[in-house]
Amino acid sequence: MAGMNLVATKELASPAAILPLNVCILDDDRETVEMLEKTVKQLGFIPFSTSDPGKALEHVSSGRCRVVLCDLKMPLMSRLAFLEDVVQRDPGIFFILMTSFYSIESAINAIRCGAYDYLPKPLDRARLKKTLDDLAEQLQRRHRIHELELQLLSDLEFHGIVGGSPAMLEVFDLARKVAQHYSNVLLAGPTGTGKELLAHALHKMSPVAGQRFVVCNCSAIADALLESQLFGYVRGAFAGATDARPGLFEYASGGTVFLDEVGEIPLAMQAKLLRAVQNREIQRIGSPEVRRVEVRLIAATNRDLRADVLAGRFRQDLLCRLSAIQIRVPSLIERLEDIPLLVAFFVKKYNEVYRKNVRGLTHRAKTALMRQPWPGNVRELENVIASASLVTANDFIDVDDLPEQVRHPLDRGPLGEPWRPIPLEEVRKKHIQQMLEMCGGNRVRAAQMLGIGRTSLYRHLKRESKDGVTHAGQPAQRGE
Repeated sequence: MAGMNLVATKELASPAAILPLNVCILDDDRETVEMLEKTVKQLGFIPFSTSDPGKALEHVSSGRCRVVLCDLKMPLMSRLAFLEDVVQRDPGIFFILMTSFYSIESAINAIRCGAYDYLPKPLDRARLKKTLDDLAEQLQRRHRIHELELQLLSDLEFHGIVGGSPAMLEVFDLARKVAQHYSNVLLAGPTGTGKELLAHALHKMSPVAGQRFVVCNCSAIADALLESQLFGYVRGAFAGATDARPGLFEYASGGTVFLDEVGEIPLAMQAKLLRAVQNREIQRIGSPEVRRVEVRLIAATNRDLRADVLAGRFRQDLLCRLSAIQIRVPSLIERLEDIPLLVAFFVKKYNEVYRKNVRGLTHRAKTALMRQPWPGNVRELENVIASASLVTANDFIDVDDLPEQVRHPLDRGPLGEPWRPIPLEEVRKKHIQQMLEMCGGNRVRAAQMLGIGRTSLYRHLKRESKDGVTHAGQPAQRGE
């Protein structure tokens, strides 16, 4: 290739680059490479020049350069294949193509493949300087945004829970108010929303923060073992009871007991739990002795316990005792604006776990996350970021680093089932059901989420109640 001469321009002022910008220069003509290297250095940037695409790719993979200045016409690789390889290795890099054969079609095609700019030869020094200065400013802006995100993350972190949406700020405010009082609390919300984290926060802010905090997952313990787990037993109470053992209520006396999935407790056990909650007394299995315990009880459920009461699956008196104060934790789909904060929080967390330096997500990766239904809520989002942080080899997590179910989600119906052709009326009914369940039966909130008035929602529910069923398969009821 013939040597390249930069178009003569009026001498420019000193560069205004804010951050050191490392520019990788790739051209098959050595004279052009040397001239560009000298020009880039004069403009105040750090050049790395080569005529070997392999060395350029190695330099990109090292993470030292932020800009690649490349001639389209290279003998060792196809034109856009090199661009795609660079973007694959580092999605956050800026790629500038140079060519003596400029055309609108090729420029559009290059930009679609990930190029930042497309410059015709001979290069205009003023335009090159402006492009590099703009990139340096963008990098500075990225750096400032990253610092602000970290500061915001620190300001909006509530005892390990992150949220800045109105729904979560309301949860945090209520938690602060009730934490200082030694009353029972019921945490309601879908699975994976962070109810156990909130229970920990309530304990940490309580007057008994220095005492024990014990957890019992009621759904993970067999019904026959749940009583011994909670209340303990004496020696000889049953086969295998070779020693006396205190239960969780005794063990945590003076502190907090957290009963997760409390709605899974069988009815027979609910009566015994009621006595412990109401009278602060327990009896070990096989012992007539009544023992006094002072614990703060925090319970959590992903079920509608009011519906379970109506169906005869949960005791009304126990529900009243457990829900002296009730806090509803919203699902992730109700607080989509918190996803960027949560992503930053999890990226920071798994950078420490995996000893990495991931700086964030690419724009298209963020877009993919915002389009997900998140049935597993915050827990599912954390698993996605943990997986992506582990597999990525770049500074930024890209779409290809995300799990398969995020990159290629299956077509789903309104309740998350595989898609099937169904009548529009059934779609409407299921969508209303889902919103009501998501909002814990609160029809005002459900109407807001659906974007319709309360009167319209009541009319839809009344039409369904003619068949004897409203939302979630429950008998028709009046009021909120």
